[in-house]
Amino acid sequence: MKRGILLSAGALFALSGAVHAGGYKIPEQSIRAMGTAGAYMSSADSADANYYNPANMSWMGQNASLEAGFKYINLPKVKFRGSALDPALKRFVISDAYSKSENFLIPYFHYVSPSIGDFRFGLSITTPAGLSKRWTAKIPKATAEEFTLRVVELSMGMSYRVNDKLSLGGGLRGVYADGKVKYQYENVYRVDMEGDSGVAAGYYLSASVRPTRGVNISALYRSKVDINIKGDAKGYLYLPAPYNTLHTINPSGGRVSVPLPAEFRLGVAFNMSATTFEFTYERIFWSDYNKLDFNFADIVVEMSPLGQAKEKDWKDTNTFRVGIIHRFNERLTGLLGIAYDNSPIPQKSLGFELPDSNAWILSLGGIYKPKPNWELGLAYLFVTKDSRKATNTILSGEFSELKAHLVNLSLGYRF
Repeated sequence: MKRGILLSAGALFALSGAVHAGGYKIPEQSIRAMGTAGAYMSSADSADANYYNPANMSWMGQNASLEAGFKYINLPKVKFRGSALDPALKRFVISDAYSKSENFLIPYFHYVSPSIGDFRFGLSITTPAGLSKRWTAKIPKATAEEFTLRVVELSMGMSYRVNDKLSLGGGLRGVYADGKVKYQYENVYRVDMEGDSGVAAGYYLSASVRPTRGVNISALYRSKVDINIKGDAKGYLYLPAPYNTLHTINPSGGRVSVPLPAEFRLGVAFNMSATTFEFTYERIFWSDYNKLDFNFADIVVEMSPLGQAKEKDWKDTNTFRVGIIHRFNERLTGLLGIAYDNSPIPQKSLGFELPDSNAWILSLGGIYKPKPNWELGLAYLFVTKDSRKATNTILSGEFSELKAHLVNLSLGYRF
């Protein structure tokens, strides 16, 4: 199922992007990040600091801190109007269609230890990428009946307080992925694939500088992680003349390597009395994703068009985020954010597996402390993407109604 693996890996890049971030990212992994539209790095001061900016763990209080929560994600139907390539007829046909709506519930966890001298340690379990896209119409199903992928990351970090103005941080990342991919053209081919990966390793580094009282400037870098997914494929493939026979794809193996791109963030937070403003710039190095190459162990399928590499040539992207955290009183804190996110997908490789475009992201939320050491959080994030016209070798039309709704519930405790 090398293609299965490959497709599930491809879904990794494709699907999560169907959520809200360009490509396949899910940047919001905590209540504060969700409520500020991801403009949360220099201001990180809770258990999620290990994930967003480990250097900031030095600026936290002496006690330990944890946050547990989950995200509910709703992806409404995506509309396509236009024509697409019929893989059997070898010509473009009218293919107006809607994708299925998707709903997901994704947990997460963050922990930061008490300070140990000038050091501090943290642990985070997140789902930073994945999700799904499904189509039921005949032509979209030929390439994307289902793309489902889950990516889980374990991040273990530490910080070192150099002095009152400078802190350094970093850690190791362990990334695991599994996925399911289906596509078919009735009586011509059908492929069902499932696969997973071992744990792939990466790292992340950060630095925080406090030049003056109330100002924190931070930078974060996450390394590229190559994920090797293995699994099985089954289905059938019709072989035309001179064979004129149906080739059965018995469960067979395969593999694929997919890069999770490197990421750089630069941010500055201004703390003015009860209000913190943060500006974050994010650069994702999607240009590492050049092609999607499905390698089947079944040599017949591998030599067919189903086994040929698909050119992607994604582009590096920029995201600009602005967030506000306002403390109304000792118990209630408000969150607000806005962001503009670029899509990495060029017109030539846009397809049904990932109808993506540039996006505006809006969010708001609140954190309530029923007791000094406890907090409850609720945040909502809305994504609206531009309608996207595209003409390439597989489709000519427009994707529209690209939206997403996310709700985050959390429980935090300091001890």
